[in-house]
Amino acid sequence: MEKYIDIFINSYSGYFNYLINEILYWNWDNYFYGLVAISLVVWLLEILFPWRKNQAIFRKDFWLDLFYLIFNFFLLNLILLIAVSNISEQLINDFLSLFGLQLTSIQLFSISELPKPIALLLFFLISDFLQWNIHRLLHMVPFFWKIHKTHHSVKEMGFAAHFRYNWMEPIVYKSILYIPIILIGGVNLQDVFIVHFISIAIGHLNHANLGWDYGFLKYIFNNPKMHIWHHSKELPNKYGVNFGISLSIWDYLFKTNYIPSDGRDIELGFNGENQFPKDFIAQEFYPLKK
Repeated sequence: MEKYIDIFINSYSGYFNYLINEILYWNWDNYFYGLVAISLVVWLLEILFPWRKNQAIFRKDFWLDLFYLIFNFFLLNLILLIAVSNISEQLINDFLSLFGLQLTSIQLFSISELPKPIALLLFFLISDFLQWNIHRLLHMVPFFWKIHKTHHSVKEMGFAAHFRYNWMEPIVYKSILYIPIILIGGVNLQDVFIVHFISIAIGHLNHANLGWDYGFLKYIFNNPKMHIWHHSKELPNKYGVNFGISLSIWDYLFKTNYIPSDGRDIELGFNGENQFPKDFIAQEFYPLKK
């Protein structure tokens, strides 16, 4: 038990020191300034090339979404995710050790042994496909949908809406992703940084007030004109459409794509949204209420 307490405490102190260093010292793979740079660039694109021209620069819930962006990208890791992740990893290792195994021994193969460009592309494709499936589960499983409602409470789209999600949502993603990612082996942290920020840039653009679909690349990459229909209040079926995270190809392959017309002025949200809380604290605790 003492071992787990030490892991818990060290997770907090370790991540706190890491976060302070990220803010005080710049380097090329700095997550703090990377997020700031991507957010400012996409916001500037919204201002210069707005799709919904009558939407204010400081749109509805702009400041709430900006707080979600900072909270979910940095503070949630400090409060919960790093400690839970480290303890979970140790628990799995301890369980496997009962059978003379360890995490590395259950790998099916290691993509890190491949040439770096191929390894990164494979890691990106596999993780994005897994997240596409998890995203579908968030819409299909009632309790998961209760968690995911926070993201769909956005009424006016903008770049920061990308990070409006309940604190339980990354737990769902990380829990389901954990074993598959272990089975294929990993890539080093600097390489993950590249993949992670490509995904963040695409996600910011998907939620931005931009009317882009990237031409023929729309069949590969998720885009603002496609993703707006994912947030539509009126849907063609019970569970939703356009579940792509970074890539749209999964929706086209599995017939969950839906872009019936220009979605610039469609109403966003979900049925019963009037009963959904409007403030951050109430939204965070909403899934736990009966």
